[in-house]
Amino acid sequence: MKIHTLQIPPEGKHVEGTDPLEVLDLQDSMVVPIAPLSYALDVGLSEGGLFATGRIGSAFRLQCVGCLESFDYKVEIPNFACQIELGTSEEADLTESLREDIVLALPAHPHCDWTGLKVCSGLQLPPEEPVQIEQPRPVWNALDRLKL
Repeated sequence: MKIHTLQIPPEGKHVEGTDPLEVLDLQDSMVVPIAPLSYALDVGLSEGGLFATGRIGSAFRLQCVGCLESFDYKVEIPNFACQIELGTSEEADLTESLREDIVLALPAHPHCDWTGLKVCSGLQLPPEEPVQIEQPRPVWNALDRLKL
């Protein structure tokens, strides 16, 4: 998403829209974007930089780590914020900042049963049996019996 800085008035500007799936540039077959990257941002200029705050989001098809079934997962970041140094350019590219926040919001170990609408059919570990712990033998007993 590119912002032309000369089109931003001193009081800032509100921009809304979507970017195509390709801007996310995900190379993981277990994480597939299924909706465009949507944004509603307030942008402004401040001393050589551009700032943007607002909401971003997208939807993905993830693979459950338990049962390996695919499920849809929506990512919403309601408090997105970034600042970019402008330099001499009249255009600021927010794509990398948007992509980074979306990727960081994706779960590292996705589970299909997070919504509570289904039970994951993946490998279920049996409940652990309680372990009997022996009382430790006092290590000082032998020293206590010494007659010095």
